[in-house]
Amino acid sequence: MPYTLKPLRDGYDTDVESIDYLKGHVDTGDRWTLNFGPQHPATHTTLRLVLELDGERVARCTPHIGYLHSGFEKLGEALDYNQYVTIVSRMDYLSPIANDIVWHHAVEKLFGIDITPRCKVLRTIMFEIARIQNHLLCTGAAALDLGGFTGFLYAFNVREKIYDIVDYISGQRFHPDWTRVGGLMKDLPNDDTFRKMVRTLIDKEVPQALKDLEALVLRNKIFIDRTAGIGQISKEEAIAWSLSGPMARASGVVRDLRKDEPCLCYADNWDGQGAEAVKFVVPVHTDGDVYARFHVRLEEIRQSLKIVDQLIDKIPSGPVDTFADGKFVKPKKAEVYGSIEGLIQHFELVMTNRGWKAPIAEAYGCMETANGELGYFIVSDGGPRSWRARTRPPCFINYSVMAKLTEGHMLADIVAVLGSINVVAAELDR
Repeated sequence: MPYTLKPLRDGYDTDVESIDYLKGHVDTGDRWTLNFGPQHPATHTTLRLVLELDGERVARCTPHIGYLHSGFEKLGEALDYNQYVTIVSRMDYLSPIANDIVWHHAVEKLFGIDITPRCKVLRTIMFEIARIQNHLLCTGAAALDLGGFTGFLYAFNVREKIYDIVDYISGQRFHPDWTRVGGLMKDLPNDDTFRKMVRTLIDKEVPQALKDLEALVLRNKIFIDRTAGIGQISKEEAIAWSLSGPMARASGVVRDLRKDEPCLCYADNWDGQGAEAVKFVVPVHTDGDVYARFHVRLEEIRQSLKIVDQLIDKIPSGPVDTFADGKFVKPKKAEVYGSIEGLIQHFELVMTNRGWKAPIAEAYGCMETANGELGYFIVSDGGPRSWRARTRPPCFINYSVMAKLTEGHMLADIVAVLGSINVVAAELDR
């Protein structure tokens, strides 16, 4: 069940001045245009905001998607269902491994594949670690942008430990490209080592970082003055704008795909033997401002720690790849070298792509990432790659409300509002 977070502040009301400005301000005509970004350090990316200012008050904000011009979606028509994972991990580069998991969740939905219990547990653990990874950067950068550089260090240092875990399981720190259709690129090198690394992270390092960060900013008058009542959006407006993730839940929208459309270990009977879904609650706030979004993200980190704690000591044995539903997965090296069937399957998948037996169909698979609903809509013509791969990126949808959140506020508030949305440019200009 969701629960509502209690505000940790009192006596701070809505920014009445900004509302009065929008309703009854007389335009003097004395305005000037300011480009906020793409080089501004507080954008943290290549997006651009064109601001029309009346003094220091934002009269109009026109958001632009940026300058990446990556063509990520078009590349989905040229790369097969495994190769494209190298592209999706570069969309939300704050937590790339979550993108890998969601992409192959959508592909497996298209193929009708049920992955093994061991794979489900490992994917769920890393999915929650990715959420922690993303929220730590967002909250740490929020403190940094508003003057709390030490808060950024508290949050960012722990991310290095997460990169160590990602490097251990995949061989790459930043873009792991870890998942494959029906499984993973490889099994864990050693279960005990992985368990020890994760235990240290969730028992010591992340809780200490949260404690330090909260002590620094949650009751800090400067931080509260810069965030309370700033960039407010109501529950009804959040729904109308199709917001998701912490952006929506901070406004009272009770929606989390881990509860509403569960998969992996978020669903009951995930192991086929009656296992219960992992237990956690969905943090919800009602103020809908920058402070509320910051608070929700911190609480979501705690819930992620609880989920990982429930699974890390219960990683089942067995294979990480499923072979029962067709020839989707590369056979192990021993089978390639030791049997003609394994050699043929490897040859067809790697050299000819004839191993893919994709149905002529379409599928949409989505999961609750750190910024909200990330989904992939795949149209298949029966070939080894998607005929069309469309992304539903949470950052793009959330960023669309930027103008509404900022118009009428002060120029300095742009930094606080933008940081609370946690925009990743590669999800904007795809």
